Amino acid sequence: MKEITTAELKQKLENGETLHMIDVREEDEVAQGMIPDAIHIPLGEIPDRLEELDQATSYVIICRSGGRSGRAAEFLEAQGYDATNMVGGMLDWQGDVE
Repeated sequence: MKEITTAELKQKLENGETLHMIDVREEDEVAQGMIPDAIHIPLGEIPDRLEELDQATSYVIICRSGGRSGRAAEFLEAQGYDATNMVGGMLDWQGDVE
């Protein structure tokens, strides 16, 4: 499974790279803040919403700490998608941004 750190992701965004990010946390978690331009698809909905994703697009998968996003990235890779897990999740992201 491919991984990216929060610092690496932040650097790519600051450099103006266009990234496709999927936040797999639950509604109450994303209400506390999301990375700008990320789309919200709760982990349990990923299998039913694959038609919304493009197999030619690379995705960065985000959750609270990196566990659920890792499972989602593994699932998406098994379905033929290019998915990268953001290790450390939003806990690390918020620590890097603050």
